[in-house]
Amino acid sequence: MTRKRNLFSREEMYTMNVQKLEERGVKLSDIAEIALRQQSKWKPDITYQECYESVEKILSLRDVFHILQLGAEIDRLTEAKAFQGPIQEVLDSDLGLFGIDELFGLELAGLYGTIGKTNFGDIDVNKPGIIAVLNDAGKKDHTSCHTFMDDIVGALAAAASTRVAQVENELEARKDPSIIEQPKLF
Repeated sequence: MTRKRNLFSREEMYTMNVQKLEERGVKLSDIAEIALRQQSKWKPDITYQECYESVEKILSLRDVFHILQLGAEIDRLTEAKAFQGPIQEVLDSDLGLFGIDELFGLELAGLYGTIGKTNFGDIDVNKPGIIAVLNDAGKKDHTSCHTFMDDIVGALAAAASTRVAQVENELEARKDPSIIEQPKLF
C-alpha cells in the first residue's frame, strides 16, 4: 500500500494554491490589486508588480497552504450540502456571528504581524474587488459558498500589502552605509 503524501515543496504548495484559487474564481491579479489599493494609502509609489510578487511569495508558505486548502474544502463541502445539522445552514448562509472564517483570515494575515491583522480588518469590513464578488455570490443563490474564501482572499491581500511595506522598510534600512551584508528578503 502506497502512503499518500502530506508534505509538499514550496513550489508545489504555490501551484496547488493558485489552482485552488482559480477553481474558486480568484486570480492572483485580483489579490494583487487589493494589496496595491491597501498599501498605496501609505506609500503611493509602490507598484502593482511588487504587490503581485508578494502574493506569489505568500502563496508558497506552508501555513497559508493549510489555511487556503482547508477553507476552500469547507466551502466546497458546504456547496455539496455535505455537513449535517445546523452547521450546514450556518456555513451556507455565511452567518455573521459565526466568526471562524475570520479566524482563518486573522491567522493568515497575522503571519505578517499586527499590521497584517489590521490590514485584514480594514479589507474585511470594506470588501474591495473580488472579495465583494465572492461575498455577494455566496449569499445570493446559495449554490456557491465562499464563507471561508472571501476572508482568505482578504487575508492574502492584507499579508501581501504588509509584506510590501516590510520589504520597502528593509531596503530603506539597508541604505545605511554601516550595513554591509546583502539582503535576504523574506
